[in-house]
Amino acid sequence: MRDQTATANVLPSSISLRVARHAQLSATAIEAPEGTISYADLDARVSSLAGALVTAGVTPGSLVAVCLPRSIAQITALLAAWRVGAGYLPLDPAWPQARFASFVARADCSAIITDLGDIAGETPVVAPDARGTAMPPATGDLAYVIFTSGSTGEPKAVEVGHDNLAALVDWHNAAFAVTAGTRSSHLAGLGFDAAAWEVWPTLAAGGTLVLADDATRLDTHALKDWLVAQRVEVAFAPTALAEPLVRMDWPTDAALRVLLTGADKLTVRPKAGQRFAFVNNYGPTECTVVATSGVVASDGAGLPAIGSAIAGTTIHLLDPMGNDVAPGCAGEICIGGAQVARGYRGDAALTERKFAVHEEYGRLYLTGDLALRLESGEYQFLGRVDGQVKVRGHRIEPAEVTAALGALADVASSHVVVRDGELVAYVVPASDTTAGSLRAALAETLPDYMVPTHFAHLETMPLTANGKVDVRALPDPLTCMMIEGTEARAPSTPTEQRLFEIISDVLGHKGFGVDDDFFLLGGHSLLGTQVIIRARDAFGIDLSLFHLFEAPTVAKLAEVVENLIFAKIESMSDEDIARLSA
Repeated sequence: MRDQTATANVLPSSISLRVARHAQLSATAIEAPEGTISYADLDARVSSLAGALVTAGVTPGSLVAVCLPRSIAQITALLAAWRVGAGYLPLDPAWPQARFASFVARADCSAIITDLGDIAGETPVVAPDARGTAMPPATGDLAYVIFTSGSTGEPKAVEVGHDNLAALVDWHNAAFAVTAGTRSSHLAGLGFDAAAWEVWPTLAAGGTLVLADDATRLDTHALKDWLVAQRVEVAFAPTALAEPLVRMDWPTDAALRVLLTGADKLTVRPKAGQRFAFVNNYGPTECTVVATSGVVASDGAGLPAIGSAIAGTTIHLLDPMGNDVAPGCAGEICIGGAQVARGYRGDAALTERKFAVHEEYGRLYLTGDLALRLESGEYQFLGRVDGQVKVRGHRIEPAEVTAALGALADVASSHVVVRDGELVAYVVPASDTTAGSLRAALAETLPDYMVPTHFAHLETMPLTANGKVDVRALPDPLTCMMIEGTEARAPSTPTEQRLFEIISDVLGHKGFGVDDDFFLLGGHSLLGTQVIIRARDAFGIDLSLFHLFEAPTVAKLAEVVENLIFAKIESMSDEDIARLSA
């Protein structure tokens, strides 16, 4: 339902206004590891920080970058940008500084709210605890800008309007019965558009948003226990985390009633008898997070569908000529309706090409994704028309990674592909180099999910007759792996040897030493979860993903494992030791 309290100088679709109307409530708006805040206190902080933004020169219609971890301060900053009529650009603090500066400059931000200091050149920096004259809500059209990977090797800045976001909020709250008091989780990273889906429907409805810390949200067992303990009713988890969650046993008194997922192709169905609805969703950033949605049944043949079009959205499967495909045939997913974004910031030509006006269906976003319509009315996702792919839930263009590699002095030529869900870089070196040095160089400009897992060494790049890279001629990367480093120390203890075997099996190669960082070798939180599960089984100890973050090398993790084993032995009684010996 649209907000009936809107005035002439505030857009009726403003989510900022919907949140502000709860300012007189003492109800809890946000619960976070650092504490809680009521709607009344949240509104006061937002109003004061907005005054500081005005002092820094932010005006209605401009853009404010926000680079803060998941926290009360982060959400306050987003609302403060809206309070002055500006949009926000989310930046993940885990990204390299060069990426911050590039995005802030390209998006033409008026200011950046961060506690990291001067990370974006001459752009004014506003501290998250800055205070100014209290500000009433102002008019603004732009809700946020999010960068998504581009086929030209350059990320694209998608502009989402308040009207687009309001359509998402209206659908979500009606579909999942989110009202005042509903407890929803916030797990997604700020640079992931799913964060907007988690945060704004809950706060617009007067519900309570519950924030998880990083160690919890990346460990499925800890996440399940946290969702139960926090009495969360509606939660989103990316596909890789949601899949194990729906196969677990949940307590009968768990409050969770809806588990939403999306970001990758879903390959599992929920365990029979789960008490919560498991909902699969599909949607590009250009269509405000979600375009199709559907409950996944525990039984059924084949991969789960991506659901049907949500309220206010239309789905058309078209052929390359823009005509509807025949029933039962695959076509490009073209999306229309209220959630189709404004376009790409600063790129009118690309906006015109991708946000096309169809003579029959009006303005459509051409996704480049293929699907077919099932007899049930739901859609089956098939893959990409072009080379764009998803890795660990992030939609990326391998050409962007190739472009970053090509900018390095040690690389003569390169080509990046996805194999078995992982990025593989084929490199013809210009000089003596190692996978470790290339990986470290890329990490200065790319987020971790865009740094290839494997680096393959080639003497020459295979080409087709017309001079293009011959993808079919690229060898198995495991047969030509680049040396990880100039020196790789071998395991020297039984514990190191067993952990080395586990980690090499998870990474898919052995080109590293016990002192090399797991995350710089191409490891990430989802692969780390596999390492932890296998290590738990191998050593019989209560190891967590946090331990791997703190001790990311085989040598350091071996010390942690041995200390946990010794602590476990010391806590055992003589009877326990005798029983185990027997």
